Amino acid sequence: MTRHYPDRPIVGVLGVVRRAGRVLLVERARPPSVGKWGFPGGVQQLGETIFEAVARELREETSLLVEPIETLTTLDVIERDGEGRVRSHYALIAVLADWRSGEVIIDDEAHDFGWFTVAAVEARALPTLPSATRIMAMALARS
Repeated sequence: MTRHYPDRPIVGVLGVVRRAGRVLLVERARPPSVGKWGFPGGVQQLGETIFEAVARELREETSLLVEPIETLTTLDVIERDGEGRVRSHYALIAVLADWRSGEVIIDDEAHDFGWFTVAAVEARALPTLPSATRIMAMALARS
């Protein structure tokens, strides 16, 4: 399926990874969100569960092994062109996951990474993707 002008929404996953009271954020290196901080993730593959997709994407993008715990929320990301046609439409599922092993090694999809609290993101005035700090707060409030 093409990602531009698709005939239906594309399902994506966001890995909201907790470690020692902080959440992993990556600085995007690819359009459309270059320079924005958000959660690593990607597109779910056919036959793959949401949890399997999160674990795979985190392994591919960060080299981390994680344990998916629960779905936190879903987001619609819809972009329209100048004529009002849907240029892209993603249904993103934010999945809480706990770090189990490994250290972050970012791939070409990210410029940088860090483990943050909401207060640290706000203090540094990091340019985040919409809902990032809200979802971080949800993740850190879970026991």
